[in-house]
Amino acid sequence: MAAPAHKFKVADISLAAFGRREIELAEIEMPGLMAIRRRYAADQPLAGARIAGCLHMTIQTAVLIETLVALGAEVTWTSCNIFSTQDHAAAAIAAAGVPVFAWKGETDAEYDWCLEQQLSAFKDGKKLNLILDDGGDLTSLVHEKYPEQLKDCFGVSEETTTGVHHLYKMMKENKLLVPAINVNDSVTKSKFDNLYGCRESLIDGIKRATDVMIAGKVAVVAGYGDVGKGCAQALHSMGARVLVTEIDPINALQAAVQGFEVTTMEKAAPLGQIFVTTTGCRDILVGKHFEVMRNDAIVCNIGHFDIEIDVAWLKANAKSVQNIKPQVDRYLMANGRHIILLAEGRLVNLGCATGHSSFVMSCSFSNQVLAQIALYKAEDAAFGQKYVEFGSTGKKPVASTSSPRFSTNRLLCATLSTSTPSSPSSPLSRLSTLASLPRVLTRPTTTATKLLLSVC
Repeated sequence: MAAPAHKFKVADISLAAFGRREIELAEIEMPGLMAIRRRYAADQPLAGARIAGCLHMTIQTAVLIETLVALGAEVTWTSCNIFSTQDHAAAAIAAAGVPVFAWKGETDAEYDWCLEQQLSAFKDGKKLNLILDDGGDLTSLVHEKYPEQLKDCFGVSEETTTGVHHLYKMMKENKLLVPAINVNDSVTKSKFDNLYGCRESLIDGIKRATDVMIAGKVAVVAGYGDVGKGCAQALHSMGARVLVTEIDPINALQAAVQGFEVTTMEKAAPLGQIFVTTTGCRDILVGKHFEVMRNDAIVCNIGHFDIEIDVAWLKANAKSVQNIKPQVDRYLMANGRHIILLAEGRLVNLGCATGHSSFVMSCSFSNQVLAQIALYKAEDAAFGQKYVEFGSTGKKPVASTSSPRFSTNRLLCATLSTSTPSSPSSPLSRLSTLASLPRVLTRPTTTATKLLLSVC
């Protein structure tokens, strides 16, 4: 067992033993990360890497952190949400020697303080040389306040849709100073974590917070992207009548042919009993919607930032607010009706529950580990000028991603060619041994997508 970190701040370090037991249990359900450890631990591909990570400090994230450490990295960590930290997970990681600055229920000022602390927590006063981000807060802080730390930085890998949008904006404005890998849009992240993860964890959050019966209720899902699809499926499976609001015509058509009623929020607001925002966009639910909602309508968000629900309007216009329990507030409106707000408009699945299941997070986090290796091992100087679509096709550089494979107990590497076949009979895919993977990881400009298929 490693010595405790020389710098850390967690809620209660005595929770470390409890956290360790849960980490060991989660490892059983995270085959992708464990397979990466077995394959790469001896090679130490991240030796010398100093990774500053800003991602929900959960039990599953603890397995990610210890995978990075097992591959040779020095790591510091903060959570990307003030309510998402699992205190026993943070304690276990701090006790294992990783500087962690995270606890559940941080204030905004404390959240900013944690980000600042992790930048100075590397040994011997050294600076970061890799960023692993979720939402873009750490990336923004370093770019805006500490750009000198980016001089020798190999790049950033971004976990979520909101952070990816921010990276696109930075790139468009020529403000992105390091290479960046879009992990979110990897198939084994967005099509698994965003959809199947939310499909389970949304219900968990709502149930833990309210104990409400979902069957028979009218549920409104704002947005029908991957997250919205998972949420709509979950609510429907529990017996709710689901209404969907969506501005993208393709997504709206998908919702319609799936059997959901597609409408506007103006029409849905007086009908809904449960509201879930999933868009990542600002002001999805605002004052005019709150004013017409049914009594005790439950309002929650599962998008990354707290911008989708106008909580400020609620606080300013409600006659009173009663805190039922942590992350559950009941607002009394001027019309005499109540609105139940979960997690203060932040991520309901992490604020009111424990987030996604371990298995689906193994898919997402395996992408992150391989993205960090791809950035750190980049041999092509031109790679440093690029924004990488992780797992994309065509001419853009791609790297590696991991997903579960149920039908085999072998570790395989599927290579999907992205070039045009020379003849109609040319194979579009082939299986190769995992031994070929390191060559691809050290040459991230290859035109092949590698899918690491790990054992259950």
